[in-house]
Amino acid sequence: MSNNEMDSNSPYSAVVAGTGSCLPEKLLTNEELTKIVDTSDEWIVTRTGIKTRHIASPQETTATLAAEAAKRAIASAGISAEDIDMIVLATITPEMVFPSTACFVQDIIGAKNAWAFDISAACSGFVYAVSIAQQFIQSGKYNNILVIGAETLSKITDYKDRGSCILFGDGAGAAIIQKADAKKAKGIIYSTSVSDGSGWESLNCPAYGSRYPADKPLEDANGIYMQINGREIYQLAVRRIVEMVNECLEKCSLSIEDVSLFIPHQMNARIIESVAKRLKFADEQVFMNIEKFGNTSAASIPIALDEAVRTNRLKRGDIALLVAFGGGLTWGANVIEY
Repeated sequence: MSNNEMDSNSPYSAVVAGTGSCLPEKLLTNEELTKIVDTSDEWIVTRTGIKTRHIASPQETTATLAAEAAKRAIASAGISAEDIDMIVLATITPEMVFPSTACFVQDIIGAKNAWAFDISAACSGFVYAVSIAQQFIQSGKYNNILVIGAETLSKITDYKDRGSCILFGDGAGAAIIQKADAKKAKGIIYSTSVSDGSGWESLNCPAYGSRYPADKPLEDANGIYMQINGREIYQLAVRRIVEMVNECLEKCSLSIEDVSLFIPHQMNARIIESVAKRLKFADEQVFMNIEKFGNTSAASIPIALDEAVRTNRLKRGDIALLVAFGGGLTWGANVIEY
């Protein structure tokens, strides 16, 4: 058994007990972007599928968005903040260098019995975090784990670069992963997580870590913003996601038809459509909301998961397949019986 698989000897399963999300009020439309960079609504929609994205106000931060999403997930699960044992927050746009954004959230929501930490896995952050929560729940150690994906990507987006500024939005999504009797509920059936650090140059934000510290001028002033090799990421994402879906199906003895809802990271509509076509997913099996929210990195999947639950696209007993690919390079997936 790999360390990604569910421990078949555990008497516990890790179930998604509640979901929540939070989007900033401010909308940035394609029409508004045409006033900032040389682009058009048709150009953006054709290449990405995005029409609008939400942008954080100066008063909204990664922690404030994450805390609101967390409160909604807690309410959805029917528990209190004090019932939470652990908080795992995935982000590449933290509140500050330290302390962790998760600690800010813990304080804001009053989860005084939880310990909290961040993970940095870019767009794969939420599926990584779900895998981490799965292991702690199945160990029997904890009853309720709050998993959050939250981003304010507008803070590190170069609005002079039309190739990247059209893509990104802000937001947060959260889920309560809860301990249950494995004989009564399957919950998270399988998780897989992969990294390839040699591909870091394809997607990164160089400043301001120890390699490019704040007290030294950057060789490239644009190093404060995300750097993306779009064509390379497109090709890698399609290939790796298809591989992961096939792995998940094989490990779980499932077919494409068994998957009620495929919820991919909302990176680009063309990538999602290409993956769906190769895997032969029917249109109704694929969840997409990139048109409204753009690419929100680690927040993308939990925002989509929450919307799917609220709109009844995902119902109790359904099989959901969550898949992401992001900077690191990182990629991962979770198979969940909701």
